[in-house]
Amino acid sequence: MDQLSNPYTPGSGQTPPALVGRGREIEACRVLIGRTQNGLASRSLMLYGLRGVGKTVLLKEFHRLASAAGWLTVEIEGKQDDVERMRTRERLARQLVASARTITPRRQQVSEKWKSALRTISSFSVKAGVGGVSLGVEIEPAAGRGDSGDFGLDIEELVADVTPALREEKIGFAVFVDEIQDLDETTQSALLSAQHRAAQNGWPFYVFGAGLPSVPGVLADVRSYAERQFDYRSIGPLSSADTLGAFSGPVMPLGVHYADDALEHLAEASGGYPFFIQVFGDQAWRLAERSPITYAEAVGAVTYGTDELDMSLFRSRWDRATPQEKDLLRAMAEDDGVSAVKDLPARMGKSKLSQISVPRRNLILKGLIYAPERGQLAYTVPHMGDFIRRTHWKD
Repeated sequence: MDQLSNPYTPGSGQTPPALVGRGREIEACRVLIGRTQNGLASRSLMLYGLRGVGKTVLLKEFHRLASAAGWLTVEIEGKQDDVERMRTRERLARQLVASARTITPRRQQVSEKWKSALRTISSFSVKAGVGGVSLGVEIEPAAGRGDSGDFGLDIEELVADVTPALREEKIGFAVFVDEIQDLDETTQSALLSAQHRAAQNGWPFYVFGAGLPSVPGVLADVRSYAERQFDYRSIGPLSSADTLGAFSGPVMPLGVHYADDALEHLAEASGGYPFFIQVFGDQAWRLAERSPITYAEAVGAVTYGTDELDMSLFRSRWDRATPQEKDLLRAMAEDDGVSAVKDLPARMGKSKLSQISVPRRNLILKGLIYAPERGQLAYTVPHMGDFIRRTHWKD
């Protein structure tokens, strides 16, 4: 079939043809935006789940909805690299300036409240080393506002100073943070505190986030009130019906369909995980000669798709582990899903639980495993155990 018409998007964070099965979360975001327009408060959404379930795509959809509503928006990503973490404030300031530049030209006349907001945005950005806000409006940075160098204090002053302009326009200010568990603790604390103060004062400021299953616990450890601060949404695999729709929906407008047994095979192999759906769907389209896509072509798609996942999604994570950490990952692969921590030392040739504490901690910090419950461990990537059993069982 025509490869130029292939509708599947197997890249990380790339938006699929349709956001199947996420209607409740998208509607919750629309409600928040509508309530803000009416001057009412809401809790922002915090998404958490395994890798490959579409959290990043969903967060980007939230960002798109807020931007379309005229909001002041910032989009950043948590990083594990220390150098990248040090640049978080700069990245936030650059996004803030870019958003302000987009919003301001929409106004026929810039109000005094908006000018005041721009002054603090300018001072905040100058302190971050970004420079002022050049909008064709004579704006001087607001000395003593958002420029102390204390990120927590500066972000609170920024939110406080832009709020009158936001209320005047009936819009909000939102920071969208992907991989929020990897954001440095100082920035996490600052954003949580700013949102907490905003809620107390009725300011339209929200932090939207997405990250691994550990996110609720990570944020609660930083600020205890974080557990009540968000509408936490666990994002899991799609239902059986939605999985079938995610495969068949993109090809139907192109006059293509799957044989029933082909569709069922692909759906089962994917486990309902959106990223796997895109990879297997992409391979099925590449292999198919014509419509309908056959069972044999679906089997080939799973084979080639699995090879692709092995070389990219799985291997990149396996290679990040040290030999001792790989021993723990292999020990976990003996279980189909969640592992009991007490069972792992013996599988690794250890006599004490304390002997696996270092690799366990490091793998959690690397985002390769997490603790679903006390005394349990699981992979953050679906089907990681299958990969280890296929390729590294006896390394």
